[in-house]
Amino acid sequence: MRRGIILLLLAALVLSGCATGGGAPPLTQLQIREFQTRVFETKDTKLVLKALLNVLQDEGFIVKEANSDLGFLTGVREMDVENKGKAFVSRFFHGANARWDKNSIIEVTANVSEHGEQTRVRVNFQLKTLNNLGAVSKVRAMSDEAYYQEFFAKVDKGIFIEKEKL
Repeated sequence: MRRGIILLLLAALVLSGCATGGGAPPLTQLQIREFQTRVFETKDTKLVLKALLNVLQDEGFIVKEANSDLGFLTGVREMDVENKGKAFVSRFFHGANARWDKNSIIEVTANVSEHGEQTRVRVNFQLKTLNNLGAVSKVRAMSDEAYYQEFFAKVDKGIFIEKEKL
């Protein structure tokens, strides 16, 4: 009898560990667009584009393309994410077929447009992870609202600096 109760409790414990917590529902495209977009109180789109460019460069991005007429800009930031321990274990168990994450690239696009007496900016960040052979192993859109808020706070400061010619 006692053994049966213990087995029943163990089964309940295992099954409860498998239950999904539901979590937050995925964000809609409209919700994502909302935190990717910021409106600045100036109609000088070139000034805003220049501030964006400066912030991205300060953050380690290499600007690949910028078109002030279209208000468009793209850039990339590369990072080494290799974990030497995981690389060793992968090589040990898989030899020549070993694969591990080696680099990450954050790609950014920005769209700057005049909106009446204001300037509207929408930025989009995407994270790509490359393995040791240079093949893409993961791609995901960055949808962390706090990341975008922090970025736009820096752009806001950059616009102030540009306006004050500091």
